[in-house]
Amino acid sequence: MTAITRISDALARGVTLLTVATLIFAAGCAPPGEEGDNGSSAAQAVGAEQTEPPAPNATAGDGPALAKHARDDTSGRPGATLAEQPAYLMMDLYDPGQDASADSASRQMLHIQRNRLAHETGRPVYLSPEPAERENYAEIDDHPVLLVAEQPVSTFSIDVDTAAYSNMRRYLQEGLLPPSDAVRTEELINYFDYGYPTPASPATPFAVSTEIAPAPWNEEAHLLSVGIRGYDVPPEERSAANLVFLIDVSGSMDMPDKLPLLKNAFRLLTRRLTAEDRVAIVVYAGASGLVLESTPGDRHATILSALDRLQAGGSTNGGDGIRLAYAVAAENYLSDGINRVVLATDGDFNVGTVSHESLVDLIERKRDNGIALTTLGFGQGNYNDHLMEQLADHGNGNYAYIDTLMEARKVLVESLSGTLQTIASDVKIQIEFNPATVAEYRLIGYENRMLRREDFSNDKIDAGEIGAGHTVTAVYELKLTDSADRLIAPLRYGEGATSGGDRRELALLRLRYKAPEGGASKLIERPLRRADIRDLDETSKDFRFAAAVAAFGQALRGGHYLKDYGLDEVAELARDARGPDEHGYRSEFVALVELAESLAPADRVAAGSAEGR
Repeated sequence: MTAITRISDALARGVTLLTVATLIFAAGCAPPGEEGDNGSSAAQAVGAEQTEPPAPNATAGDGPALAKHARDDTSGRPGATLAEQPAYLMMDLYDPGQDASADSASRQMLHIQRNRLAHETGRPVYLSPEPAERENYAEIDDHPVLLVAEQPVSTFSIDVDTAAYSNMRRYLQEGLLPPSDAVRTEELINYFDYGYPTPASPATPFAVSTEIAPAPWNEEAHLLSVGIRGYDVPPEERSAANLVFLIDVSGSMDMPDKLPLLKNAFRLLTRRLTAEDRVAIVVYAGASGLVLESTPGDRHATILSALDRLQAGGSTNGGDGIRLAYAVAAENYLSDGINRVVLATDGDFNVGTVSHESLVDLIERKRDNGIALTTLGFGQGNYNDHLMEQLADHGNGNYAYIDTLMEARKVLVESLSGTLQTIASDVKIQIEFNPATVAEYRLIGYENRMLRREDFSNDKIDAGEIGAGHTVTAVYELKLTDSADRLIAPLRYGEGATSGGDRRELALLRLRYKAPEGGASKLIERPLRRADIRDLDETSKDFRFAAAVAAFGQALRGGHYLKDYGLDEVAELARDARGPDEHGYRSEFVALVELAESLAPADRVAAGSAEGR
């Protein structure tokens, strides 16, 4: 009996509610660090009872029908010898004839069959991703151009998330343009470290830098860059951490780029922990459970062994998992340390507390008790970016998407202190533009971080956090009063304000922040002067590189304000401004821009409005 026949027969014996539409034989070796499947399930990992599938109702003829739909792949072709078969197998999770809200029993049954196949063939079996159109992104409307005479004040919360960049990279490397709503331009900009001045001591938690120069894509416009750099806490001075790894082991995580990659990512983090740190591991699927009690961080072998035992299967009761994780974090609370839940998932919360509102309310209450939440996203197909971002924003944490082990290293090793330790909280930026010198403005990105004008002075309004060593950059496009390219026509009736005090000033920058432990906020004010404007080639390489990234983000979102500025010009600007590039991130960016240029139609990467990919 061939391997194909055995697999088809095994599937036919148990699948009822959820049809397996395709058998995919993936060439190559199993992912690094992934052990062979021994037939155990996530339900067993958390103490839930594993049930047998109902009596089969498929006919003998179903097996050949399944095999008939196999991909035309020489490594997995029907009739191939075992020696020619790949090192691991993949089978479809998604049935296009079934509603996306199919009951969890169907998924559990499929995972039971997966385990049987793994046992019979002696190879790991992974479930293929569901169609990419099931990925969930919040709708984003680009900031409009605003008339300074009518709305002179812009207020927003800072954001240090970087998930949109690595997610964008994942799409491009797969030969696809990302959906427009997956591109949050501020997260692309803030993916990179910029050489802003470093604060001399923790007493001043961050330093502020500004630059102003003509926009590369429009000589009649100017770019204003506002940069913040947090105090970089030396590793030996980092506060002790009470961490709870909250890991999704549901069936949707049964993919090489999900749970296996997740395990390896947490291995990297674990090896950076010390005896002063503590780690607990909570998992959730159909049920939630404590896999590892709070353990000293230097007991690496114990922690890694607990990670190695995790397997995927079952539905996703994310709400119960989050509650248990917070309870464990509270039980081991460090009054003078870092208290943080690190949630790793694809965001597929399909059982239990599933509404955004309920989860956000829970996380906000725990945040106010001193326990923060960081979210790490994995995988594709059913990925819920919207939920992951919202949970991190409301949990006083940051959000990263892990598409490769190198990205895990960047987030969890290179930026460990920034990921874990907050040096300033509730950081808000407010810019008041002078109508005597600035006619129009628009903020590039930060669409989901806007605040009301009055929120700036209200210490009860939550805002973003800055981690140790983090840099944050915001970019505005301005049209001065003497610009020949103003987009908003003057009013026929009435005259807007044109006086604004000192005509030498462009704007007044205000920043407000709190110490990590809370208390009253502190205010920083800095005037921005017309004399600060420089020619583009006189600005820093960081300014020009950030301008290139800002242009790229806008291009991926339709490029409505870029005129005829093309991706070839974006790549050239970034290449010339690359500067020191220790880890190669800026060089990679140039390559991604060139890749996008080869993939995208002209109307998508310049001035078009095409949506999605």
